[in-house]
Amino acid sequence: MTRRFKMLVFLVVMLLIAAAGMVVVWAQHDDEEPVTILGTWTAGQERDFKEVLRSFGIPFQYQGTAAQREVLLSKVQAGEPPDIVIMPGLGELAEYADQKHLKPLERLYHPQEYGSPWRQTGETSQHVFWVPVKADLKSIVWYRQGHRPATSPAPLRSWCIGMGDDGASGWPGTDWIEDLVLQRAGPGVYQEWALGRPGRWWSSAPVRDAWQAWARLLQQDRGLAKQALLTDHRGDPDHHGLLFDGRHGCTLEHQGSFATSFYGEKYAKRAALVDSAPLLPGGPDLARGHEVTGDFAALFSDRPQARELIERLASRAGQQKWADTAAVFSANRQVRPRNNAVEREIVERLNGDGPRCLDASDVMPPAVRDAFYEAALLTIARVAAHEDPGIDGLLQGVQLVQKAQPSRPSVPRTVCSTE
Repeated sequence: MTRRFKMLVFLVVMLLIAAAGMVVVWAQHDDEEPVTILGTWTAGQERDFKEVLRSFGIPFQYQGTAAQREVLLSKVQAGEPPDIVIMPGLGELAEYADQKHLKPLERLYHPQEYGSPWRQTGETSQHVFWVPVKADLKSIVWYRQGHRPATSPAPLRSWCIGMGDDGASGWPGTDWIEDLVLQRAGPGVYQEWALGRPGRWWSSAPVRDAWQAWARLLQQDRGLAKQALLTDHRGDPDHHGLLFDGRHGCTLEHQGSFATSFYGEKYAKRAALVDSAPLLPGGPDLARGHEVTGDFAALFSDRPQARELIERLASRAGQQKWADTAAVFSANRQVRPRNNAVEREIVERLNGDGPRCLDASDVMPPAVRDAFYEAALLTIARVAAHEDPGIDGLLQGVQLVQKAQPSRPSVPRTVCSTE
């Protein structure tokens, strides 16, 4: 072996070692400092969300769980919160903000791209602590194409209803009550009740009347009430949601725009929607507003990578990719809907004219929200058992929980908007 050849071999070996060292360093950097994210999305939606995150080029570690509240609380108490949390519970996020756990999001997104009620600060705080990264429309009813319902209150046998959920059961029942309060009493009363403003709102006539209307609907068929109590709101796996299940004979579903994910791609194309107002028990002919719900991202750390990830996700481009990848909806008004008539209807209601009100239970303190869920479950359970639902007592119980809550500086100033 010549001296020149030995030198060439030596240089090649050194280059390979250097290259290997660079790979290890980059790999270690990515592995050591991923942005940790805690959310509720699992299964297909988790896969789609990870695909969007990978496009940002920022190392991340995502955990999706139905037990998000418990997981987050344990992590915070252990002093190891995730960098980012994504959750629908604004009431819960407000508590963490009041406890100084959340970091302000100013300059991380363009507020003008988000209309009300998505864009706001707290009651007394001037900071913004969350931004919606997914939105959904409520106050709508799904039906199978070609079977448009009459514009009059529908009997219980027409409704596909399930109270079950992997996380907190009972919220589908609270959606009925919230929608009844909104459509009957209007956005002003709805907002005061949702925010727990001074007064005995839980025992007020608008809330009590809405609750009684829902109970009377359930009392039309106690067997169906029992079935609803034992049914998951998504239906059985691989049965295309309750509306397309084919086993229950129901034709209408009071669900948000996320219901299409239960139906699957094939059956979602056969679903159509109308405003819920004329179909609700004793509801008005025209909608007085629409409930909306969202999944909001909040920062528990000030790490630059975490801030950049939220900035990318909340941007018009990030929201457009998320909407296109997972067929979800955005509160960002710059995001274009796909070429689908039903999706355009949803986007028009999410971002168009008319009052939009955040889901009331999402805004409430967690203790009040949980009491609300429990009261809704007890109502349907008592009806199914041929008992008096005892609505006045249930409402008094929730009111006592409301009364025990401390002031909430970071709670949203408003719940409804006409913008």
